Amino acid sequence: MKPTINISISGISRFLLLLSFLFVCQSAITAQDSTGVVAEIVTPPKPKPVKNTFSSVWIIDNQSVMVSQKGTFEMDIMHRFGTVDKGYDDFWGFFAPSNIRLGVSYAPISRLNVGIGITKSNMLWDASAKYSIITQTPGKYPVSVTYYGNISFDTRKDPDNSLFKFQSQRILSFNQLIIARKINDKLSLQVAASISHQNSVNGYYTKNDSTGQEVFKEMNFDHLAIALSGRYKLTNVTSLIFNYDQPLTKHNTNNPNPNVSLGLEFNTSNHAFQLFLGNYSLLSPQRNNLYNTNSPFNYTASDGKRVPGGKFVIGFNITRLWNW
Repeated sequence: MKPTINISISGISRFLLLLSFLFVCQSAITAQDSTGVVAEIVTPPKPKPVKNTFSSVWIIDNQSVMVSQKGTFEMDIMHRFGTVDKGYDDFWGFFAPSNIRLGVSYAPISRLNVGIGITKSNMLWDASAKYSIITQTPGKYPVSVTYYGNISFDTRKDPDNSLFKFQSQRILSFNQLIIARKINDKLSLQVAASISHQNSVNGYYTKNDSTGQEVFKEMNFDHLAIALSGRYKLTNVTSLIFNYDQPLTKHNTNNPNPNVSLGLEFNTSNHAFQLFLGNYSLLSPQRNNLYNTNSPFNYTASDGKRVPGGKFVIGFNITRLWNW
């Protein structure tokens, strides 16, 4: 008779359960004793561009670095009263001849804004384009950079050609590169370099004979300038704004004056109102840079003549946005 081995199923189950328990315990002990740590790979969040460097596309007389979002329609009303230096005689410029510009613009695609406008002085029409090249982004771009340019056309009537011999003399152009940084939630600063171009300048012959010609030009065709602008938020809807515009090109005569502007801005999500005191009154960046005769300071001209300062004008800008 062969011997038989009887092993109950329940006994085998208990034996396997014990082996599993020992294996788990050993794995836990090994894991606790191990000095290697497997770190979880975490993808850092993608940096987001800085928003609301400025509350408006304008900072008094200068364009800001901002470009409206795609599909935004904008309307501008800009007004400059007369100079305040006559005091009560014209009620500090309020009753003096004023200058007004009406403009509209639209952002057909992302980063691009195009517009047109008309200014009372010289019945000047302008067409502009503004493009955001880069936007300040933490860890990527320390500043925002925007290009702005326009071309204007003087539409004053001139039936006898006493103002313009050629139609090209009516044209002025302007190109500007704007660099800005939002320092913190309250302070934003920008600097802008520009070149203004005029197609004709006054001049006369200093020599015109058989030996040749020499011409004295009162001004250069091109004019370089630099502008410093900023905003400091006082509250969520109120800001202090300022501009300083410095001409760089030296002309033979008729050198333009710098501009010093200071004011307040009140804004909502779709509306901005700026009230300020400054020297620019022509409402065209190229005409302001080329022909500003309002001096903020007293100075002595190259011919020795004393030029009085304090020729400030009170002005305001109203900007309204519609988003579609």
